[in-house]
Amino acid sequence: MVAVENVAFVFVAGLLTALATGLGAIPFFLVEEFSDRWNVVLWGLASGIMVAASLFGLVREGLAYGSPILLVPGLLAGVALVEVADRVLDGVEHGPKQFEQADFKKLLLILGILTVHSFPEGVAVGVSFAELGLEGASPANAVVIAGITVPLLAVFMTVAISIHNVPEGTAIAIPLRSLGVSEWRMVWWAVFSSLPQPLGAVIAYYFVTLAKEFLPFGFGFAAGAMVYLVATEFVPEALEYGTGLAGGGKRELVAGGAVGVLAMVPLAFV
Repeated sequence: MVAVENVAFVFVAGLLTALATGLGAIPFFLVEEFSDRWNVVLWGLASGIMVAASLFGLVREGLAYGSPILLVPGLLAGVALVEVADRVLDGVEHGPKQFEQADFKKLLLILGILTVHSFPEGVAVGVSFAELGLEGASPANAVVIAGITVPLLAVFMTVAISIHNVPEGTAIAIPLRSLGVSEWRMVWWAVFSSLPQPLGAVIAYYFVTLAKEFLPFGFGFAAGAMVYLVATEFVPEALEYGTGLAGGGKRELVAGGAVGVLAMVPLAFV
């Protein structure tokens, strides 16, 4: 049986990543808007963090638990999840540039899309906690928090998703500002879009602890979903902001991505 306190611990970790999304709205308490250049850099940063966390953390960990026989199908399943969600919601414009023309009903649909997309990120957090509370874990691969042995991978993944959620929260706040929504309501809507993350974390954690032989599939699933999100959502969002910049914003995107990857390099040594 999975210990209740462990499930609660994973839920809290997922909740922290969701609350981090609200931080993306905080700058609007101080400034009216960000320049397109900074928006591109922020999305590049988020992309670099997500890809690095997937490759250095999830994929490497999945291979450590078994052969690619289960990892590869997991990667493909993660890609399929995001693609199916996109097709189901096809036809609804949800880029930041379209927000300003959207009415509030359409805006809720847009927030729904972002909410659906946040679930795989919660799965990534849950899978990374697979060895939570495991007795005798190596001190080099785990830390003790509140009396519970926590894998370092889980710590890094929780931090990575939290950091990624900040610019995503900013992207949500931009259209809300155009509709005259108050600052605190922007914070709420940003957090709301990430509420599936603690749920996804608990479901994924519960599954992999009951069926450890499927761990490579679980790690692959989370990695596939995250990388595909970067390729199909984050990068296009960044380039849309960069249309008016020299070089189409590609330099800013690459710079942000490089910083994000470098920030997550320690995952390669976990």
